[in-house]
Amino acid sequence: MAARSKARKRALEVLYEAEIRGEPPADVLDRRASDAGQPLAEQAFVDRLVEGVAEHRDRIDELVATYSVGWTLDRMPIVDRNILRLGVYELLWNDEVPDGVAISEAVALATELSTDESPRFVNGLLSRLLELKPSLSL
Repeated sequence: MAARSKARKRALEVLYEAEIRGEPPADVLDRRASDAGQPLAEQAFVDRLVEGVAEHRDRIDELVATYSVGWTLDRMPIVDRNILRLGVYELLWNDEVPDGVAISEAVALATELSTDESPRFVNGLLSRLLELKPSLSL
């Protein structure tokens, strides 16, 4: 697995744990970073992802809630919700990641870690946001 893919998975684990525990993602990130033992560049990418999602979470959740057909945020599995948060952050706010890569990586996480229907749902929602990207106010 590529370093950035591993970093995305670790960022997802941090976001998932933070939501389950009801803690700020930064607290979970700090706790996990101290015992991670991963390469510095990889940890820096995890940090940027988690901090970026946390910074833009209200707008990300608003976009996900608005454009997900048939699903409310509360009804989504926690892992899917956080995969979407990562994907939306990378798609809309992280210019160093190409849009196609952001979507592909989110779909790969959904394929590995969630239900059989999740990859299609994640792909559809992120693809819709990509279409709307030029007109979205961020």
